[in-house]
Amino acid sequence: MNKNTVAILGAGIVGVSCALELQRRGHEVTLFDRTAPGRETSYGNAGVIARSSLMPFNHPGLWSVLPKLLKNTAASFRYDPAFLAKNLSWAVRFLASARASVFQETTTALDALIRLSTSEHRRLLVEAGAAHRLRTNGWLFLYRSEEGFAGSRLSRETFDRFGVATRVLDAKELSDLEPHLKPLFPRALWIQDTDSVDSPGRVVEAYARLFVSRGGQIKQVSISGLGRSGAGDALQLREEGGAVHEASKVVLALGPWTREFAKKSLGISVPMAFERGYHMHYSAVGNASLGRPVYDTGGAYVLSPMEQGLRLSTGVQLAQRDAPKNFVQLELAERAAREAFPLESRLEPEAWMGSRPTLPDSRPIVGECPQRPGLWLAFGHQHIGFNTGPGTARLLASLMHGEPCDIDPLPFAPGRFLR
Repeated sequence: MNKNTVAILGAGIVGVSCALELQRRGHEVTLFDRTAPGRETSYGNAGVIARSSLMPFNHPGLWSVLPKLLKNTAASFRYDPAFLAKNLSWAVRFLASARASVFQETTTALDALIRLSTSEHRRLLVEAGAAHRLRTNGWLFLYRSEEGFAGSRLSRETFDRFGVATRVLDAKELSDLEPHLKPLFPRALWIQDTDSVDSPGRVVEAYARLFVSRGGQIKQVSISGLGRSGAGDALQLREEGGAVHEASKVVLALGPWTREFAKKSLGISVPMAFERGYHMHYSAVGNASLGRPVYDTGGAYVLSPMEQGLRLSTGVQLAQRDAPKNFVQLELAERAAREAFPLESRLEPEAWMGSRPTLPDSRPIVGECPQRPGLWLAFGHQHIGFNTGPGTARLLASLMHGEPCDIDPLPFAPGRFLR
């Protein structure tokens, strides 16, 4: 068979970005997903492409707030005790990664991946005819008290260490920048070298159209299995209906569905948990508006100006991927957001919910699967998949071609969890 064929499982931002990059390098690429591109996890995020996202949830400061989080009453973090009990090994490894040495490795790796992704996003947005969706005016971290601002010291020191452009604002400076925010915040941190888009789902769709315009194929089918052909040269993908597709290489980029697929089809155990999150769109009172996304650190939500309205995104909920929705965090976030901004009515009958795939060290797996030649992995991007998808594609393509990588691949190596 053609040695240049690649099948990619998953048409979110990571899969679509990998498809474009491998296509650019001369491969014949087919994307497989049960839904249209950008309609699952990649649809529901806050739309930020932010260097500040190098800070993982499991940082050294986590230990001081852990007793409060374990009470399971915080707006920023909730968990299902049964899910945590079943995934105790993951939880222990996740907490172990909050130590300083791992934190340093993770922030260094994520900073490199985000910087690479930012330049790739800007290139792809132009090539895909979607540059009109891009904002380059940063985003804001809002603090409801001086104590809250003082508690962000680790984050601010980390941003400084990596050269993230920031500016501390007082209440008046914040009001000058975002006049429709209510006077609730004595301090803010403007993360200046951050991009954002007005519809991450539409951006993924635009990238997918670019891929198709260049000769790529997208098959909207459910793949139930993966194995080798009788001759052993090709990898075979089996549809639920029985049809078989062959490729010389396969990229597994199924996001939160990776754990289940890898276990059932390959017998591989992936130490993955699910950071579930919700969003709802709102209209604003009168002519109120925001010029950029804002993160209310005390209210535990992000409010982003989107094509569909103002998108309110919640904090983390650790639970089974397909467990029933629980809207308590959204309700708390909405209450807090109404204190800070003149929101009007909800624009949808029910909130969107998505699951973000998180590995114990908060870094994705990018590379060839150990002991399975031809199977390439690109998953586990926690809540920054939209941010880091294009950089992941560059890294994976360089590894596949045996070329020097733009960034150090070792922190993302599959072998750190898969043997």
